[in-house]
This record gives sequence, structure tokens and C-alpha cells, in this order.
Amino acid sequence: MKINFFHIVLFVFLFFCGNTAFAQKSREELEKEKKENLEKISQAEKILSQTTSKKRATIGQLNALNYKIEAQQSLTNSISNELNLLNQKLNEIGSIINSMESDLEKMKAEYASMLYATQKSNQSLSKLAYVFASSSFYEMFMRLKYMEYYGKMRRQQAAQIEMIKDLLISQKESVEEVRLEKSTLLQEQIFRNRELNKLKQQQSDLVAELNKREKQVKNEIEDRKKAVENLEKIIADLIKKEIEKSSKGASSTKFALTPEAKELSDSFAGNRNKLFWPVNSGFISQKFGTHPHPVYKNIQINNDGIDIQTNENEEIRAVFDGEVRNVAFIPGMNNVVMVQHGEYFTVYAKLKDVKVTKGEKVDAKQSLGTVYTNSDGTSEIQFQVWKNNQKLNPEQWLFKK
Repeated sequence: MKINFFHIVLFVFLFFCGNTAFAQKSREELEKEKKENLEKISQAEKILSQTTSKKRATIGQLNALNYKIEAQQSLTNSISNELNLLNQKLNEIGSIINSMESDLEKMKAEYASMLYATQKSNQSLSKLAYVFASSSFYEMFMRLKYMEYYGKMRRQQAAQIEMIKDLLISQKESVEEVRLEKSTLLQEQIFRNRELNKLKQQQSDLVAELNKREKQVKNEIEDRKKAVENLEKIIADLIKKEIEKSSKGASSTKFALTPEAKELSDSFAGNRNKLFWPVNSGFISQKFGTHPHPVYKNIQINNDGIDIQTNENEEIRAVFDGEVRNVAFIPGMNNVVMVQHGEYFTVYAKLKDVKVTKGEKVDAKQSLGTVYTNSDGTSEIQFQVWKNNQKLNPEQWLFKK
């Protein structure tokens, strides 16, 4: 029994503690996800309040609402996963309790049998008489050792039974704690699902309102298209001139870099997926490349960079060390700043004001100006990354939030 009990205790310790450690690690990850999503929801609410204050349906409002819905959906998924972990933990503890209760009953039965045998022995023969009834000194020695061992075993058996009882109490207390956690989490899940359904209804109502303004929205899309084309032409022309200047008039599609410029260029390239965001807070409202319009699916939107919706008066920051190569004003894009990083360029459009000048050296995170807020209450910047005359996806360069 001593060996069996050792195995039982070892099994309980490793099984419960091992699974608890695994669950805790997963719970920590899920709690982190929940915190991040709650921050996103808070951020979306702040940005959304700016656009809804204008009392009319806008694409900026829809983008902020979509972002909030995405964060809310991710939050409900995290809660569901956390509930699954708690259910798994309850099942594991339940299995352990069942095993321990079964083992405890067996140990009690064996202990009762041992007590009965001792009582019977005492009735038939006293311990002293039992020892002196030995036929030899060796037999007497062995009977003494047996009695010592038998007494020790009884004490151990009693101690082991008490230990198992204490472990059972501890496990049952754990069950109650997990059940309380589960109950709290279920209430949160119900609340978050209700919130998600409300958001989806708002989304449906907003799309319906935008459809009523179809002509006006499509005019806005056309105006944006022209502004994007003008911005692309200015960027392409400037890069072409800079390449020709570096190549001393020779026809080329790449920069002829000085050692200093090459070092900066290599450093920029080495920070792929690590660049600072051009704003401290916000979300990507329109991705890079060609994709359907969020309302009119038959209309394709082309984006040379990414649009980042943010808060009113948000600072626009340089994502890396470099030199300002151009500051311009483009209708539909407002103020534009271009910063060169060797053979790379970053472009920041839709600025309300500019704090830097052409030829100025800037450091990473240095303020270039503040974001422009349009008449709809949408504060949004256009951010682009170029390598020589090639447009790159900025999402692949910024660090993952």
C-alpha cells in the first residue's frame, strides 16, 4: 500500500499541477487578448464619437464601426475560449476527485481490516506473551521487528488517509472557485454578445443610410481617386528626379547611394515589421492594393498605401530617421510630407499642418505635423512606403499592434 499511495500522490500532483500550469499559461494569453481588444474597443469608441457627432452617415463612421465590431467579435471569441478552458479544468479536477475518493475508500477498508486483525490478536494473546512465546532468540527478535513494522504501518496508513482527506478538501474548494469564475465569465459573455448584436444592427442601419446617399458618396470616391492619382504623380516624378540626380543624369531606376545613404537604406530595410506607427493610436481603415468598396461592392478601390483613422489633432510622426525631400499641398490629400531613407521613401498625406521643411533631417518618432479632420469628422492619414520607384505594402513594415 505504501508504494500504491506514493504513486497516487505523485499522479495527483503531476496531473493536476501540470494541467493547471498549462491552463494558466493559456488563460494568461487569453487575458492579454481580452485586454488588447478592450483597448481597441475604447479606441474605436473615441474615434467613432468624432464621426457620429456630425449627425450623418459617413464612410469614416462605418470604418470605425467595423473596427469596433471586429474587436468585439475577437473579445467574445476570447471569452468563449476561456470558458472552454474552465470547463476542461472542471472536468480534470472532477476526475481527480473521483479517483481520490475511490482510493480513499480502499485505504479505509484496508485500515479497518488491519485494526480488526490487531484487535483479534490482542484478544487471543498479549503482545508481551506473543514475544516471549518465541522458541528461539532469533524468532523473538523477528517478532519484535514485525510488531514494530506493523505499528508503523498502521500509523502511516492513518496519516495517509488524513492527507488524502486534506487533498480532497483542497480540490473541492478549487472546484467552487472555478465554478464562480465560470459564472462571472458567462455573464460577461452574455453582455458582450448583446453588445455585438447592437453593433451589427448599427452597421446595418449605417450601410442603409449610406446607400441613400449613393450619388454623393460616389462623387467622394471619384474625388479621392483623382487626389490619389495626383499624389502618385508627384511622388513618382520626385523619385525619378532624385534617382537621376544620384546617377548624375544617367538613365536608371535605382538610386546610386553614397556610403552614408546605403547604411541608412540598409538600416531601414533591416527594420521591416519593426517601424514605428506614424500615429500613436488608430487603426487601418483602408488596406494596400485593390479591394471592393465597403458599401458598393461593385466599385473597386485602389490604394497605393494604407489609410489610418485616428483621433482629432493626433501627431503625425516619422517612422524612421531620414531627410525631408518634399512638402506639398494636394487637393483632397491636404498637406503631404515625403521623407527619404536611402533608396526608401515614406509618404505622409492628409496633414492639417506641417512642422518640418524640405531638406531637414528628422529622427524616428519626430513630429511632422498634425492630422487633418474633414467636414465629416473623420481624422485620417494616408501613409505610403516606396523603394526606388516601387510601391510597397506599409503593413509589412510597421510593427504588429
